[in-house]
Amino acid sequence: MAMTRIVSTLIGFVAILTWSFLALLSTAAGPIPPFQLAAMTFFLGGLVGVVSWIFRPHAIRSLRQPWQVWALGVAGLCIYHCAYFFAIQSAPPVEVSLIAYLWPLLIVVFAAFLPGETLKAHHIIGVLLGLAGAVAIITKGGNVGLAGGIMPGHVIALFCAFVWSGYSVLSRRFGKTPVDVVAGYCLITSAVALLLHLGLERTVWPASTTQWAAIATLGTIPLGAGFYAWDWGCKHGDIMILGALSYAAPLLSVIALLAFGFGAYHWSVGLACALIVLGALTAAKDMLGRKRKGVAPAG
Repeated sequence: MAMTRIVSTLIGFVAILTWSFLALLSTAAGPIPPFQLAAMTFFLGGLVGVVSWIFRPHAIRSLRQPWQVWALGVAGLCIYHCAYFFAIQSAPPVEVSLIAYLWPLLIVVFAAFLPGETLKAHHIIGVLLGLAGAVAIITKGGNVGLAGGIMPGHVIALFCAFVWSGYSVLSRRFGKTPVDVVAGYCLITSAVALLLHLGLERTVWPASTTQWAAIATLGTIPLGAGFYAWDWGCKHGDIMILGALSYAAPLLSVIALLAFGFGAYHWSVGLACALIVLGALTAAKDMLGRKRKGVAPAG
């Protein structure tokens, strides 16, 4: 793995770190209807890219892409998030979260079919350890099962897992497409979410400066800069390692909530931390081993 690939992988991990604050910022945003919140935040996420075009006017030409690029981007951001909101509303949230969080595992499996990638035992072991950690943190050490039988929300959540993993892996096929196109993905997602909001929800505006600040931060960082970083990491980094590292998001999300007083500590946090860290180190064995030896891998 060349040094540039390591740096790109770390950039992708930055996205995972920003997504760790989704729950905290969404909670701080107050009782804003989900599609309204998506419309507001994805609009801000798109503006992150658009504003940069003031200093890089040539970058707007990045929007001239084949329909396949747009189809992939709209599926990844727009279809995934809108479908996830529907899933949450039609099945128990914990069960939906667990099913949807199969996407890191699917990323590792699907990435094996990419040119130049090889699926090894330590990749599978690492991602399964991460999955176990995610199960522990989401269920708080409880039982895993579909208490009410299979509901439409469960099927939609599984669909979400395939959509996001497919988007992430297939982004590699368009590695030469500039990251600027993500701004277009965000703006389209915002427009679709706005239409869904107007048809399904009642508008509720933030009631305080804190709520407005939370929405602004949510839109510009996790749902803005985070998607740009993820796009770069998937295209140029080690996507299998990123898949395993993705299980850090639910753990760090809970830690962030605890740090700001939105919950109480549970033993499952410590267990999840151990499993996810062990899984990440296992999946990244090749990268870490070569770095220690001072050898720059080929490729």
